[in-house]
Amino acid sequence: MSQTSLKHKKKNEPGMRYSKESLDAEKRKDSDKTGARLSTQGSQELPLHNTDSRGYVVRNQWSRTSRSPSTGAPSVDEPRSRNTAIKVEAPNSSTTSQTSSASPSQHETSPPPQTSEKFSIQQTPQNRPITQLESQPPTPPETEPNSRRTSAKMYTVSDPWAHRENREPRDLQLRDYAHSCDSREGMPKTREYPRTPPTEWKPYAQRRLQYGTSVDMEPEYISDGLQQRQRQQTEEDEVDEAYWTSVSMLYEKIPSCARPRPPKPKHAITIAVSSRALFNMVDDRKIYEEEGLEKYMEYQLTNENVILTPGPAFRFVKALQHVNSRLRDLYPEEQDLFDIVLMTNNHAQVGVRLINSVNHYGLLIDRFCLTGGKSPIGYLKAYLTNLYLSADSEKVQEAIKEGIASATMYAGAKDMAYCDTQLRVAFDGDAVLFSDESEHIAKDHGLDKFFQHETLFENKPLAQGPLKSFLEDLGKLQKKFYAKDERLLCPIRTYLVTARSAASSGARVLKTLRRWGLEIDEALFLAGAPKGPILVKIRPHIFFDDQMFHIESAQKFGTITAHVPYGIAQKRN
Repeated sequence: MSQTSLKHKKKNEPGMRYSKESLDAEKRKDSDKTGARLSTQGSQELPLHNTDSRGYVVRNQWSRTSRSPSTGAPSVDEPRSRNTAIKVEAPNSSTTSQTSSASPSQHETSPPPQTSEKFSIQQTPQNRPITQLESQPPTPPETEPNSRRTSAKMYTVSDPWAHRENREPRDLQLRDYAHSCDSREGMPKTREYPRTPPTEWKPYAQRRLQYGTSVDMEPEYISDGLQQRQRQQTEEDEVDEAYWTSVSMLYEKIPSCARPRPPKPKHAITIAVSSRALFNMVDDRKIYEEEGLEKYMEYQLTNENVILTPGPAFRFVKALQHVNSRLRDLYPEEQDLFDIVLMTNNHAQVGVRLINSVNHYGLLIDRFCLTGGKSPIGYLKAYLTNLYLSADSEKVQEAIKEGIASATMYAGAKDMAYCDTQLRVAFDGDAVLFSDESEHIAKDHGLDKFFQHETLFENKPLAQGPLKSFLEDLGKLQKKFYAKDERLLCPIRTYLVTARSAASSGARVLKTLRRWGLEIDEALFLAGAPKGPILVKIRPHIFFDDQMFHIESAQKFGTITAHVPYGIAQKRN
Protein backbone atom coordinates (compact mmCIF):
# COMPACT_ATOMS: atom_id res chain seq x y z
CA MET A 1 0.00 0.00 0.00
CA SER A 2 1.43 3.35 -1.00
CA GLN A 3 2.21 6.12 1.41
CA THR A 4 -0.58 8.31 0.06
CA SER A 5 -3.17 5.58 0.53
CA LEU A 6 -2.06 5.03 4.13
CA LYS A 7 -2.41 8.72 4.78
CA HIS A 8 -5.92 8.75 3.36
CA LYS A 9 -6.82 5.73 5.45
CA LYS A 10 -5.64 7.45 8.59
CA LYS A 11 -7.73 10.47 7.75
CA ASN A 12 -10.82 8.38 7.23
CA GLU A 13 -10.51 6.31 10.39
CA PRO A 14 -13.23 7.11 12.90
CA GLY A 15 -12.18 9.00 15.94
CA MET A 16 -9.15 10.47 14.23
CA ARG A 17 -9.32 14.25 14.01
CA TYR A 18 -6.68 16.46 12.65
CA SER A 19 -6.20 19.98 13.83
CA LYS A 20 -6.28 22.85 11.41
CA GLU A 21 -2.50 23.33 11.71
CA SER A 22 -1.66 19.72 10.84
CA LEU A 23 -3.99 19.72 7.85
CA ASP A 24 -2.44 22.91 6.51
CA ALA A 25 1.05 21.54 7.02
CA GLU A 26 0.23 18.30 5.19
CA LYS A 27 -1.44 20.27 2.43
CA ARG A 28 1.64 22.43 1.93
CA LYS A 29 3.85 19.33 1.95
CA ASP A 30 1.74 17.62 -0.68
CA SER A 31 1.62 20.73 -2.84
CA ASP A 32 5.41 20.88 -2.74
CA LYS A 33 5.56 17.33 -3.97
CA THR A 34 2.96 17.51 -6.68
CA GLY A 35 3.94 20.65 -8.54
CA ALA A 36 5.95 23.81 -8.60
CA ARG A 37 4.48 27.25 -8.36
CA LEU A 38 4.39 29.42 -11.42
CA SER A 39 4.99 33.17 -11.16
CA THR A 40 2.69 35.35 -13.24
CA GLN A 41 3.29 38.90 -14.46
CA GLY A 42 1.50 40.44 -11.48
CA SER A 43 3.71 38.51 -8.95
CA GLN A 44 0.80 36.13 -8.17
CA GLU A 45 1.81 32.49 -7.74
CA LEU A 46 -0.43 29.84 -9.27
CA PRO A 47 0.02 26.16 -8.41
CA LEU A 48 0.67 23.82 -11.32
CA HIS A 49 -2.23 21.49 -11.91
CA ASN A 50 -1.91 17.72 -11.57
CA THR A 51 -2.04 15.70 -14.75
CA ASP A 52 -2.16 12.05 -15.52
CA SER A 53 0.03 10.16 -17.95
CA ARG A 54 -2.21 11.14 -20.89
CA GLY A 55 -2.00 14.86 -20.12
CA TYR A 56 -5.50 15.16 -18.64
CA VAL A 57 -5.87 17.62 -15.85
CA VAL A 58 -7.11 16.07 -12.62
CA ARG A 59 -9.15 18.52 -10.52
CA ASN A 60 -10.76 18.42 -7.15
CA GLN A 61 -14.52 18.69 -7.05
CA TRP A 62 -14.58 21.57 -4.63
CA SER A 63 -12.15 24.26 -3.59
CA ARG A 64 -11.64 24.99 0.09
CA THR A 65 -11.37 28.75 -0.12
CA SER A 66 -13.77 30.01 -2.77
CA ARG A 67 -16.34 27.16 -2.58
CA SER A 68 -16.69 27.36 -6.37
CA PRO A 69 -17.48 24.26 -8.43
CA SER A 70 -14.90 22.60 -10.59
CA THR A 71 -16.61 23.91 -13.69
CA GLY A 72 -15.03 27.34 -13.30
CA ALA A 73 -12.98 29.12 -15.94
CA PRO A 74 -9.63 27.48 -16.76
CA SER A 75 -6.46 29.09 -15.53
CA VAL A 76 -3.89 30.84 -17.66
CA ASP A 77 -1.50 27.87 -17.96
CA GLU A 78 -4.18 25.18 -18.03
CA PRO A 79 -4.74 23.34 -21.33
CA ARG A 80 -8.26 22.73 -22.51
CA SER A 81 -8.87 19.03 -22.92
CA ARG A 82 -11.66 17.34 -24.80
CA ASN A 83 -13.12 15.56 -21.77
CA THR A 84 -11.85 16.47 -18.33
CA ALA A 85 -12.01 13.49 -16.01
CA ILE A 86 -12.49 14.16 -12.32
CA LYS A 87 -11.73 11.37 -9.96
CA VAL A 88 -13.11 11.56 -6.40
CA GLU A 89 -12.67 9.01 -3.62
CA ALA A 90 -15.27 8.75 -0.88
CA PRO A 91 -14.02 9.31 2.67
CA ASN A 92 -15.31 5.93 3.89
CA SER A 93 -13.59 3.91 1.16
CA SER A 94 -10.97 1.49 2.41
CA THR A 95 -9.39 0.95 -0.96
CA THR A 96 -6.57 3.01 -2.29
CA SER A 97 -7.18 5.86 -4.71
CA GLN A 98 -6.97 4.88 -8.32
CA THR A 99 -4.17 6.30 -10.37
CA SER A 100 -4.51 8.23 -13.55
CA SER A 101 -3.31 5.30 -15.63
CA ALA A 102 -6.84 4.03 -16.11
CA SER A 103 -8.00 3.23 -19.59
CA PRO A 104 -9.68 5.93 -21.66
CA SER A 105 -12.89 3.99 -21.72
CA GLN A 106 -13.21 4.31 -17.99
CA HIS A 107 -13.03 8.07 -18.27
CA GLU A 108 -15.58 8.24 -21.04
CA THR A 109 -18.10 5.58 -19.99
CA SER A 110 -18.12 6.01 -16.24
CA PRO A 111 -21.56 7.30 -15.21
CA PRO A 112 -21.94 10.35 -13.01
CA PRO A 113 -22.39 9.65 -9.31
CA GLN A 114 -25.84 9.75 -7.73
CA THR A 115 -25.35 12.20 -4.85
CA SER A 116 -27.74 13.92 -2.50
CA GLU A 117 -26.99 17.26 -4.14
CA LYS A 118 -28.43 17.06 -7.64
CA PHE A 119 -25.95 18.81 -9.86
CA SER A 120 -26.48 18.41 -13.58
CA ILE A 121 -23.30 18.88 -15.60
CA GLN A 122 -23.60 18.55 -19.35
CA GLN A 123 -20.85 17.19 -21.49
CA THR A 124 -19.84 19.34 -24.41
CA PRO A 125 -17.40 18.08 -27.00
CA GLN A 126 -14.49 20.23 -28.00
CA ASN A 127 -12.38 19.90 -31.08
CA ARG A 128 -9.21 21.48 -29.78
CA PRO A 129 -5.88 19.63 -29.80
CA ILE A 130 -4.70 18.27 -26.49
CA THR A 131 -1.57 19.86 -25.16
CA GLN A 132 0.36 18.20 -22.39
CA LEU A 133 2.00 20.09 -19.59
CA GLU A 134 5.43 19.35 -18.26
CA SER A 135 5.79 15.72 -17.38
CA GLN A 136 5.44 14.99 -13.70
CA PRO A 137 4.84 11.76 -11.82
CA PRO A 138 1.13 11.06 -11.64
CA THR A 139 -0.26 11.74 -8.23
CA PRO A 140 -3.84 11.07 -7.26
CA PRO A 141 -5.83 14.08 -6.02
CA GLU A 142 -6.25 14.51 -2.33
CA THR A 143 -9.76 14.06 -1.07
CA GLU A 144 -11.13 16.48 1.47
CA PRO A 145 -12.48 15.23 4.80
CA ASN A 146 -16.00 16.42 4.23
CA SER A 147 -18.91 14.40 5.49
CA ARG A 148 -21.26 15.77 2.87
CA ARG A 149 -19.35 14.28 -0.03
CA THR A 150 -20.57 10.74 -0.52
CA SER A 151 -19.58 10.31 -4.13
CA ALA A 152 -16.98 7.60 -4.67
CA LYS A 153 -17.27 7.19 -8.40
CA MET A 154 -15.48 8.89 -11.22
CA TYR A 155 -17.56 10.89 -13.63
CA THR A 156 -16.95 13.09 -16.61
CA VAL A 157 -17.34 16.85 -16.58
CA SER A 158 -17.56 18.77 -19.83
CA ASP A 159 -15.43 21.80 -20.47
CA PRO A 160 -17.59 24.92 -19.95
CA TRP A 161 -15.40 26.90 -22.31
CA ALA A 162 -15.84 24.53 -25.23
CA HIS A 163 -18.48 26.57 -27.10
CA ARG A 164 -18.38 30.27 -26.26
CA GLU A 165 -21.60 31.02 -28.09
CA ASN A 166 -23.57 28.52 -25.96
CA ARG A 167 -22.12 29.19 -22.55
CA GLU A 168 -23.74 31.48 -19.99
CA PRO A 169 -22.01 34.66 -18.85
CA ARG A 170 -19.67 34.41 -15.94
CA ASP A 171 -21.83 36.53 -13.64
CA LEU A 172 -24.87 34.30 -14.29
CA GLN A 173 -22.87 31.20 -13.35
CA LEU A 174 -21.70 32.80 -10.10
CA ARG A 175 -25.24 33.88 -9.32
CA ASP A 176 -26.59 30.33 -9.86
CA TYR A 177 -23.83 29.00 -7.68
CA ALA A 178 -24.66 31.49 -4.93
CA HIS A 179 -28.31 30.39 -5.01
CA SER A 180 -27.29 26.73 -4.80
CA CYS A 181 -25.07 27.50 -1.81
CA ASP A 182 -27.93 29.30 -0.06
CA SER A 183 -30.23 26.34 -0.56
CA ARG A 184 -27.88 23.95 1.23
CA GLU A 185 -28.09 23.46 4.93
CA GLY A 186 -25.46 25.06 7.05
CA MET A 187 -24.17 27.36 4.31
CA PRO A 188 -24.08 31.12 4.98
CA LYS A 189 -26.79 33.02 3.10
CA THR A 190 -25.91 36.06 1.01
CA ARG A 191 -27.03 39.38 2.37
CA GLU A 192 -29.94 40.97 0.51
CA TYR A 193 -29.94 44.77 0.22
CA PRO A 194 -33.07 46.80 -0.45
CA ARG A 195 -33.19 48.00 -4.02
CA THR A 196 -34.38 51.46 -5.03
CA PRO A 197 -36.48 51.60 -8.21
CA PRO A 198 -34.75 53.49 -11.06
CA THR A 199 -37.50 56.11 -11.23
CA GLU A 200 -37.47 56.86 -7.50
CA TRP A 201 -34.99 59.51 -6.39
CA LYS A 202 -34.01 60.05 -2.78
CA PRO A 203 -31.47 62.41 -1.24
CA TYR A 204 -28.18 61.02 -0.05
CA ALA A 205 -28.95 61.49 3.64
CA GLN A 206 -32.17 59.47 3.33
CA ARG A 207 -30.72 56.85 1.00
CA ARG A 208 -27.74 56.24 3.29
CA LEU A 209 -30.03 55.09 6.12
CA GLN A 210 -31.23 52.08 4.08
CA TYR A 211 -27.81 50.45 3.96
CA GLY A 212 -25.84 49.44 7.00
CA THR A 213 -22.43 51.01 7.32
CA SER A 214 -19.29 49.17 8.26
CA VAL A 215 -19.41 50.85 11.67
CA ASP A 216 -22.82 49.30 12.36
CA MET A 217 -21.86 45.84 11.14
CA GLU A 218 -18.32 45.35 12.44
CA PRO A 219 -17.41 48.06 14.94
CA GLU A 220 -14.57 46.05 16.46
CA TYR A 221 -12.69 45.96 13.16
CA ILE A 222 -12.97 49.68 12.37
CA SER A 223 -10.11 51.96 13.35
CA ASP A 224 -10.63 55.16 15.28
CA GLY A 225 -9.42 57.25 12.34
CA LEU A 226 -12.02 55.78 10.01
CA GLN A 227 -14.78 56.31 12.55
CA GLN A 228 -13.69 59.92 12.95
CA ARG A 229 -13.74 60.49 9.19
CA GLN A 230 -17.19 58.96 8.95
CA ARG A 231 -18.48 61.16 11.76
CA GLN A 232 -16.95 64.19 10.05
CA GLN A 233 -18.58 63.24 6.75
CA THR A 234 -21.92 62.81 8.51
CA GLU A 235 -21.62 66.25 10.10
CA GLU A 236 -20.73 67.83 6.75
CA ASP A 237 -23.75 66.19 5.11
CA GLU A 238 -26.01 67.51 7.85
CA VAL A 239 -24.57 71.02 7.48
CA ASP A 240 -25.04 70.95 3.69
CA GLU A 241 -28.61 69.73 4.02
CA ALA A 242 -29.40 72.44 6.57
CA TYR A 243 -27.83 75.08 4.30
CA TRP A 244 -29.86 74.13 1.23
CA THR A 245 -33.00 73.95 3.34
CA SER A 246 -32.43 77.51 4.58
CA VAL A 247 -31.72 78.72 1.04
CA SER A 248 -34.92 77.18 -0.31
CA MET A 249 -36.93 78.78 2.51
CA LEU A 250 -35.31 82.13 1.75
CA TYR A 251 -36.25 82.01 -1.93
CA GLU A 252 -39.79 80.97 -1.06
CA LYS A 253 -40.21 84.07 1.10
CA ILE A 254 -38.86 86.45 -1.58
CA PRO A 255 -41.78 87.91 -3.56
CA SER A 256 -41.89 87.13 -7.24
CA CYS A 257 -40.42 89.95 -9.32
CA ALA A 258 -40.43 88.43 -12.78
CA ARG A 259 -38.49 90.69 -15.12
CA PRO A 260 -40.10 90.67 -18.57
CA ARG A 261 -37.84 89.40 -21.27
CA PRO A 262 -36.88 91.89 -24.00
CA PRO A 263 -38.52 91.29 -27.36
CA LYS A 264 -36.64 89.77 -30.25
CA PRO A 265 -34.78 92.40 -32.31
CA LYS A 266 -36.51 91.47 -35.55
CA HIS A 267 -39.92 92.34 -34.03
CA ALA A 268 -38.96 95.11 -31.59
CA ILE A 269 -38.88 98.86 -32.13
CA THR A 270 -35.28 99.50 -31.09
CA ILE A 271 -34.53 102.86 -29.47
CA ALA A 272 -30.78 103.44 -29.01
CA VAL A 273 -29.96 106.00 -26.32
CA SER A 274 -26.53 107.30 -25.38
CA SER A 275 -25.40 107.48 -21.76
CA ARG A 276 -25.25 111.30 -21.81
CA ALA A 277 -28.79 111.47 -23.20
CA LEU A 278 -30.18 109.05 -20.61
CA PHE A 279 -28.28 110.47 -17.60
CA ASN A 280 -26.91 113.87 -16.66
CA MET A 281 -23.14 113.54 -17.17
CA VAL A 282 -22.17 117.17 -17.67
CA ASP A 283 -19.61 117.16 -14.85
CA ASP A 284 -18.15 113.87 -16.06
CA ARG A 285 -17.74 115.34 -19.54
CA LYS A 286 -15.79 118.30 -18.14
CA ILE A 287 -13.33 115.95 -16.43
CA TYR A 288 -12.80 114.12 -19.70
CA GLU A 289 -12.22 117.32 -21.70
CA GLU A 290 -10.00 119.04 -19.12
CA GLU A 291 -8.03 116.19 -17.49
CA GLY A 292 -8.04 113.43 -20.08
CA LEU A 293 -9.31 109.91 -20.45
CA GLU A 294 -7.34 108.30 -17.61
CA LYS A 295 -8.63 110.74 -15.01
CA TYR A 296 -12.13 110.32 -16.39
CA MET A 297 -11.97 106.53 -16.01
CA GLU A 298 -10.47 106.81 -12.54
CA TYR A 299 -13.29 109.14 -11.54
CA GLN A 300 -15.92 106.73 -12.84
CA LEU A 301 -14.37 103.74 -11.03
CA THR A 302 -14.17 105.69 -7.78
CA ASN A 303 -17.82 106.77 -8.04
CA GLU A 304 -19.31 103.64 -9.56
CA ASN A 305 -21.73 103.32 -6.63
CA VAL A 306 -22.88 106.93 -6.99
CA ILE A 307 -26.19 106.99 -8.88
CA LEU A 308 -26.34 109.28 -11.91
CA THR A 309 -29.14 111.83 -12.15
CA PRO A 310 -31.73 111.64 -14.97
CA GLY A 311 -30.88 113.17 -18.37
CA PRO A 312 -33.03 114.63 -21.17
CA ALA A 313 -34.12 111.22 -22.57
CA PHE A 314 -34.93 109.71 -19.17
CA ARG A 315 -38.66 110.57 -19.10
CA PHE A 316 -39.06 109.50 -22.71
CA VAL A 317 -37.61 106.05 -21.89
CA LYS A 318 -39.90 105.69 -18.86
CA ALA A 319 -42.92 106.47 -21.05
CA LEU A 320 -41.82 103.80 -23.57
CA GLN A 321 -41.75 101.22 -20.78
CA HIS A 322 -45.29 102.17 -19.75
CA VAL A 323 -46.48 101.50 -23.30
CA ASN A 324 -44.82 98.07 -23.19
CA SER A 325 -46.60 97.28 -19.93
CA ARG A 326 -49.99 98.20 -21.37
CA LEU A 327 -49.35 96.12 -24.49
CA ARG A 328 -48.41 93.06 -22.43
CA ASP A 329 -51.63 93.41 -20.46
CA LEU A 330 -53.68 93.25 -23.66
CA TYR A 331 -51.38 90.88 -25.59
CA PRO A 332 -49.32 88.65 -23.25
CA GLU A 333 -47.33 87.16 -26.15
CA GLU A 334 -46.77 90.47 -27.94
CA GLN A 335 -43.35 90.98 -29.55
CA ASP A 336 -43.89 94.38 -31.22
CA LEU A 337 -42.57 96.32 -28.25
CA PHE A 338 -40.07 99.08 -27.58
CA ASP A 339 -36.59 97.76 -26.88
CA ILE A 340 -34.17 100.28 -25.35
CA VAL A 341 -30.44 99.83 -26.01
CA LEU A 342 -27.82 101.85 -24.14
CA MET A 343 -25.37 102.87 -26.89
CA THR A 344 -22.27 104.71 -25.66
CA ASN A 345 -18.59 105.13 -26.51
CA ASN A 346 -17.62 104.83 -22.85
CA HIS A 347 -15.12 102.24 -21.71
CA ALA A 348 -16.36 98.94 -20.34
CA GLN A 349 -15.10 99.86 -16.85
CA VAL A 350 -17.70 102.63 -16.74
CA GLY A 351 -20.43 100.06 -17.38
CA VAL A 352 -20.68 99.19 -13.67
CA ARG A 353 -21.86 102.69 -12.77
CA LEU A 354 -24.30 102.71 -15.66
CA ILE A 355 -25.72 99.32 -14.61
CA ASN A 356 -26.13 100.49 -11.04
CA SER A 357 -27.96 103.62 -12.18
CA VAL A 358 -30.24 101.70 -14.56
CA ASN A 359 -31.20 99.22 -11.84
CA HIS A 360 -31.70 101.99 -9.31
CA TYR A 361 -34.39 103.67 -11.43
CA GLY A 362 -35.99 100.39 -12.49
CA LEU A 363 -35.28 100.89 -16.19
CA LEU A 364 -35.76 97.76 -18.29
CA ILE A 365 -32.58 98.12 -20.32
CA ASP A 366 -30.90 94.79 -20.94
CA ARG A 367 -28.81 95.55 -24.03
CA PHE A 368 -25.64 97.59 -23.57
CA CYS A 369 -23.08 98.61 -26.19
CA LEU A 370 -19.87 100.05 -24.71
CA THR A 371 -17.44 100.80 -27.54
CA GLY A 372 -14.46 102.06 -25.49
CA GLY A 373 -13.85 105.35 -27.35
CA LYS A 374 -14.88 104.06 -30.78
CA SER A 375 -17.87 105.60 -32.50
CA PRO A 376 -20.98 103.46 -31.91
CA ILE A 377 -22.57 104.41 -35.24
CA GLY A 378 -21.31 101.22 -36.86
CA TYR A 379 -23.35 99.16 -34.40
CA LEU A 380 -26.65 100.94 -35.04
CA LYS A 381 -27.53 98.88 -38.10
CA ALA A 382 -26.39 95.69 -36.37
CA TYR A 383 -28.89 96.42 -33.59
CA LEU A 384 -31.64 97.17 -36.17
CA THR A 385 -32.05 100.64 -34.68
CA ASN A 386 -35.26 102.54 -35.42
CA LEU A 387 -34.32 105.72 -33.52
CA TYR A 388 -31.00 106.95 -32.14
CA LEU A 389 -30.90 109.67 -29.45
CA SER A 390 -27.60 111.17 -28.37
CA ALA A 391 -26.14 114.30 -26.81
CA ASP A 392 -23.31 114.40 -29.40
CA SER A 393 -24.43 116.27 -32.53
CA GLU A 394 -21.54 114.92 -34.63
CA LYS A 395 -22.56 111.31 -34.03
CA VAL A 396 -26.16 112.19 -34.82
CA GLN A 397 -25.12 113.66 -38.16
CA GLU A 398 -23.18 110.47 -38.94
CA ALA A 399 -26.27 108.38 -38.20
CA ILE A 400 -28.46 110.65 -40.37
CA LYS A 401 -26.06 110.12 -43.29
CA GLU A 402 -26.36 106.36 -42.77
CA GLY A 403 -30.14 106.65 -43.16
CA ILE A 404 -30.97 106.11 -39.46
CA ALA A 405 -33.52 108.32 -37.73
CA SER A 406 -31.50 110.33 -35.20
CA ALA A 407 -31.73 113.47 -33.07
CA THR A 408 -29.63 115.43 -30.61
CA MET A 409 -31.20 115.67 -27.15
CA TYR A 410 -31.49 118.93 -25.18
CA ALA A 411 -32.92 119.27 -21.70
CA GLY A 412 -35.42 121.99 -20.79
CA ALA A 413 -34.35 125.03 -18.82
CA LYS A 414 -37.23 124.56 -16.39
CA ASP A 415 -38.75 121.59 -14.65
CA MET A 416 -42.01 120.50 -16.17
CA ALA A 417 -44.58 117.97 -14.99
CA TYR A 418 -45.01 115.14 -17.47
CA CYS A 419 -47.79 112.62 -17.91
CA ASP A 420 -46.81 109.19 -16.58
CA THR A 421 -49.64 107.23 -18.20
CA GLN A 422 -49.30 108.39 -21.84
CA LEU A 423 -46.40 108.73 -24.25
CA ARG A 424 -46.62 112.10 -25.98
CA VAL A 425 -44.45 112.75 -29.05
CA ALA A 426 -44.54 116.02 -31.03
CA PHE A 427 -43.14 116.40 -34.57
CA ASP A 428 -42.33 119.30 -36.80
CA GLY A 429 -43.42 118.88 -40.41
CA ASP A 430 -40.83 119.87 -43.05
CA ALA A 431 -37.37 118.22 -42.85
CA VAL A 432 -38.63 116.01 -39.97
CA LEU A 433 -41.68 113.99 -41.06
CA PHE A 434 -41.48 115.23 -44.66
CA SER A 435 -38.65 116.08 -46.98
CA ASP A 436 -37.15 119.58 -47.27
CA GLU A 437 -38.34 120.31 -50.83
CA SER A 438 -40.81 122.95 -49.64
CA GLU A 439 -38.10 124.47 -47.45
CA HIS A 440 -35.93 124.97 -50.53
CA ILE A 441 -38.65 127.07 -52.21
CA ALA A 442 -39.31 129.12 -49.08
CA LYS A 443 -35.60 129.87 -48.54
CA ASP A 444 -34.82 130.58 -52.18
CA HIS A 445 -38.00 132.33 -53.43
CA GLY A 446 -39.87 133.54 -50.33
CA LEU A 447 -43.21 132.69 -48.72
CA ASP A 448 -45.42 133.82 -51.62
CA LYS A 449 -43.84 131.38 -54.04
CA PHE A 450 -43.99 128.76 -51.28
CA PHE A 451 -47.79 129.17 -50.86
CA GLN A 452 -48.36 129.05 -54.64
CA HIS A 453 -46.27 125.89 -54.92
CA GLU A 454 -48.14 124.09 -52.15
CA THR A 455 -51.55 125.01 -53.63
CA LEU A 456 -50.48 123.83 -57.09
CA PHE A 457 -49.19 120.46 -55.78
CA GLU A 458 -51.81 119.95 -53.09
CA ASN A 459 -52.69 116.44 -54.28
CA LYS A 460 -49.08 115.36 -54.71
CA PRO A 461 -47.75 113.66 -51.55
CA LEU A 462 -44.61 115.01 -50.00
CA ALA A 463 -41.50 112.88 -49.89
CA GLN A 464 -40.71 111.23 -46.58
CA GLY A 465 -38.34 112.71 -44.02
CA PRO A 466 -35.98 111.06 -41.48
CA LEU A 467 -38.63 110.63 -38.70
CA LYS A 468 -41.42 109.25 -40.91
CA SER A 469 -40.51 105.60 -40.07
CA PHE A 470 -40.70 106.31 -36.32
CA LEU A 471 -44.18 107.80 -36.74
CA GLU A 472 -45.19 104.62 -38.61
CA ASP A 473 -43.99 102.51 -35.66
CA LEU A 474 -46.06 104.58 -33.26
CA GLY A 475 -49.13 104.29 -35.50
CA LYS A 476 -48.74 100.51 -35.71
CA LEU A 477 -48.82 100.24 -31.93
CA GLN A 478 -51.77 102.59 -31.69
CA LYS A 479 -53.84 100.32 -33.94
CA LYS A 480 -53.28 97.44 -31.49
CA PHE A 481 -55.03 99.48 -28.81
CA TYR A 482 -57.75 100.56 -31.20
CA ALA A 483 -58.47 96.88 -31.92
CA LYS A 484 -59.21 96.40 -28.20
CA ASP A 485 -61.50 99.44 -28.11
CA GLU A 486 -58.85 101.50 -26.30
CA ARG A 487 -58.81 104.54 -28.60
CA LEU A 488 -59.65 107.05 -25.85
CA LEU A 489 -57.38 105.31 -23.37
CA CYS A 490 -54.50 104.71 -25.77
CA PRO A 491 -51.13 105.28 -24.02
CA ILE A 492 -49.63 106.82 -27.21
CA ARG A 493 -50.52 110.28 -28.54
CA THR A 494 -48.88 112.05 -31.47
CA TYR A 495 -48.80 115.77 -32.37
CA LEU A 496 -47.92 117.74 -35.50
CA VAL A 497 -46.63 121.21 -34.54
CA THR A 498 -45.72 123.10 -37.72
CA ALA A 499 -45.14 126.71 -38.74
CA ARG A 500 -47.21 126.20 -41.92
CA SER A 501 -50.48 128.00 -42.49
CA ALA A 502 -53.52 125.77 -42.58
CA ALA A 503 -55.35 127.73 -45.29
CA SER A 504 -52.51 127.98 -47.79
CA SER A 505 -50.35 124.89 -47.21
CA GLY A 506 -52.02 122.72 -44.59
CA ALA A 507 -54.11 120.60 -46.97
CA ARG A 508 -51.08 119.03 -48.65
CA VAL A 509 -49.70 117.90 -45.26
CA LEU A 510 -52.89 116.18 -44.18
CA LYS A 511 -53.39 114.53 -47.56
CA THR A 512 -49.81 113.23 -47.46
CA LEU A 513 -50.38 111.58 -44.05
CA ARG A 514 -53.62 110.08 -45.34
CA ARG A 515 -51.81 108.67 -48.40
CA TRP A 516 -49.19 107.10 -46.10
CA GLY A 517 -51.91 105.49 -44.02
CA LEU A 518 -50.88 107.36 -40.88
CA GLU A 519 -53.08 109.05 -38.35
CA ILE A 520 -51.96 112.05 -36.34
CA ASP A 521 -53.91 112.71 -33.16
CA GLU A 522 -53.50 116.50 -33.08
CA ALA A 523 -52.34 118.93 -35.77
CA LEU A 524 -51.36 122.49 -34.82
CA PHE A 525 -50.70 124.97 -37.67
CA LEU A 526 -48.98 128.06 -36.15
CA ALA A 527 -48.41 130.14 -39.34
CA GLY A 528 -44.94 131.24 -38.14
CA ALA A 529 -45.83 131.83 -34.45
CA PRO A 530 -43.46 130.67 -31.68
CA LYS A 531 -43.84 127.03 -30.70
CA GLY A 532 -42.72 127.29 -27.07
CA PRO A 533 -46.06 128.39 -25.52
CA ILE A 534 -48.00 125.73 -27.43
CA LEU A 535 -45.58 122.98 -26.34
CA VAL A 536 -46.04 123.94 -22.70
CA LYS A 537 -49.71 123.06 -23.02
CA ILE A 538 -48.91 119.75 -24.74
CA ARG A 539 -46.05 118.80 -22.39
CA PRO A 540 -44.58 116.23 -24.76
CA HIS A 541 -41.91 113.79 -23.61
CA ILE A 542 -39.93 114.74 -26.73
CA PHE A 543 -40.31 117.32 -29.51
CA PHE A 544 -38.49 116.87 -32.87
CA ASP A 545 -37.58 119.92 -34.98
CA ASP A 546 -34.97 120.71 -37.62
CA GLN A 547 -34.33 124.38 -36.82
CA MET A 548 -32.38 125.50 -33.77
CA PHE A 549 -34.35 128.70 -33.09
CA HIS A 550 -37.50 126.58 -32.55
CA ILE A 551 -35.45 124.29 -30.27
CA GLU A 552 -34.20 127.21 -28.21
CA SER A 553 -37.67 128.68 -27.94
CA ALA A 554 -39.07 125.40 -26.63
CA GLN A 555 -36.17 124.99 -24.19
CA LYS A 556 -36.95 128.28 -22.50
CA PHE A 557 -40.37 126.96 -21.56
CA GLY A 558 -38.95 123.70 -20.19
CA THR A 559 -39.75 121.41 -23.09
CA ILE A 560 -37.37 118.49 -23.79
CA THR A 561 -36.35 118.85 -27.42
CA ALA A 562 -34.53 116.79 -30.03
CA HIS A 563 -32.79 118.50 -32.94
CA VAL A 564 -32.86 116.66 -36.29
CA PRO A 565 -29.83 117.84 -38.35
CA TYR A 566 -31.39 117.36 -41.77
CA GLY A 567 -32.36 119.59 -44.70
CA ILE A 568 -31.37 122.90 -46.22
CA ALA A 569 -31.73 124.72 -42.92
CA GLN A 570 -28.55 123.07 -41.67
CA LYS A 571 -26.54 124.42 -44.61
CA ARG A 572 -27.76 127.97 -44.14
CA ASN A 573 -27.06 127.84 -40.39
